Amino acid sequence: MEKFDFGSVEDSQGGGLMALVSRAGSSYCIRTDIRRGRTRQNVAFGVVNNVEAPIVKEKTVVFSSLSWNNVKIAQKFPLGTLGFRGKRRNSVTVAASPPTEDAVVATEPLTKEDLVGYLASGCKPKENWRIGTEHEKFGFEIKTLRPMKYEQIAELLNGISERFDWDKVMEGDKIIGLKQGKQSISLEPGGQFELSGAPLETLHQTCAEVNSHLYQVKAVAEEMGIGFLGIGFQPKLAIKDIPVMPKGRYEIMRNYMPKVGSLGLDMMFRTCTVQVNLDFSSEADMIRKFRAGLALQPIATALFANSPFTEGKPNGYLSMRSQIWTDTDKDRTGMLPFVFDDSFGFEQYVDYALDVPMYFVYRKKKYIDCTGMTFRDFMAGNLPCIPGELPNLNDWENHLTTIFPEVRLKRYLEMRGADGGPWRRLCALPAFWVGLLYDEVSLQSILDMTADWTPEERQMLRNKVPKTGLKTPFRDGLLQHVAEDVLKLAKDGLERRGFKESGFLNAVAEVVQTGVTPAEKLLELYHGKWGQSVDPVFEELLY
Repeated sequence: MEKFDFGSVEDSQGGGLMALVSRAGSSYCIRTDIRRGRTRQNVAFGVVNNVEAPIVKEKTVVFSSLSWNNVKIAQKFPLGTLGFRGKRRNSVTVAASPPTEDAVVATEPLTKEDLVGYLASGCKPKENWRIGTEHEKFGFEIKTLRPMKYEQIAELLNGISERFDWDKVMEGDKIIGLKQGKQSISLEPGGQFELSGAPLETLHQTCAEVNSHLYQVKAVAEEMGIGFLGIGFQPKLAIKDIPVMPKGRYEIMRNYMPKVGSLGLDMMFRTCTVQVNLDFSSEADMIRKFRAGLALQPIATALFANSPFTEGKPNGYLSMRSQIWTDTDKDRTGMLPFVFDDSFGFEQYVDYALDVPMYFVYRKKKYIDCTGMTFRDFMAGNLPCIPGELPNLNDWENHLTTIFPEVRLKRYLEMRGADGGPWRRLCALPAFWVGLLYDEVSLQSILDMTADWTPEERQMLRNKVPKTGLKTPFRDGLLQHVAEDVLKLAKDGLERRGFKESGFLNAVAEVVQTGVTPAEKLLELYHGKWGQSVDPVFEELLY
């Protein structure tokens, strides 16, 4: 469902390290001089893995100690509050712990500069760019096609942990996820099963990770009579038939969603996505990638459209998952037109995020309902839910993960417009974006191609693509014709990377060539050999 990935890839793209940040004019960037031995200001920013609850097997993680002088991290995060176990050479050992835990107490108020610096700390040189892929899928009983109950999910998680040596992530006495190195498995509100992958260098590694994950999940699930479905929206069942996962934050969300949109509960309980998280080298690089990603997100939505059924019948859309986001919560979704303003940068995104209503604050192992109040209120100590209390950077990090635009900025950029699908498309989605955004020639070509697209045109594509896909009219032709040019740029970009990765685009090449989306193929089967039943989709798209 692509929403509450607190901590899926924070490990993956951030690596748990706070980078060196300096301000030069209006641009934030990484400084390369890592100062060693200045113990007063050296600190490991190691509690940002965003694992949402304690890990059962106690592990320690070693992070290099870095200084971040501008925002006085050492003063905001005294060594004693971070769970430090001792120093060894230039490293600090930190016990793995939930980032939202309030053990991290701010000793002086956060400033807006701190929040901007947090985003800027994601800048890294090109040789350190990585690919972080996340995907969700629906688990179901093969005999009944009913969704997995929590008890079955717990059995599955325990089985994967024991057989394949994953650490268990608990909330109270309930298992809610797994962690192994920089990969994690988590549960979405309706039991959607999510892999948040490690930060990897090549798409070959990404696809190998997907295959390994599916092998492990199937090895345990098949013995339980459980299968997994690769699709963007639950094709058969109503919301009332979906079991609710025992995670504190989802109760808050479930109560709040109907107040701000008509489809928020559908988003929580009945959607699945695949997304890729990508790095940037500087504020200017982030801006260029953000703009290219937003402009082309409707094309990705069309290429991967795979959710045409609701409660057993065609729903009138090719990507119902994408349509749902248009009426989930307008305060935190959409195409963010301000990203195309000349003034856009880290600071403008912070201003936007400060005014997005909050969901919760995590204190004393409990989620406190703070819905409707803003992080700006929190910064001023004006949250009625925790009167007088001020936020720390963990609160900021968690807040950023509750904002759901088509492209999202954290310490990396998340491409969020695609439906979940079968495994070949799980490899194709990161290939598409890596080819476009990690190659300078392709990225510049995209920016040139989309430079004269108006805000109204971008919004029109966002509105129409969920229904008409690649057949959406655009200027003198169809979106398919734009997609042909874009796919060629993605392929060329991958070829210039030199890792022989362009074959991963084969899964979408036919879609572009024919203009027929995966959803339209499913509809053809539904009206043809499936005899107007959606049940066969559980076999057709079974992992």
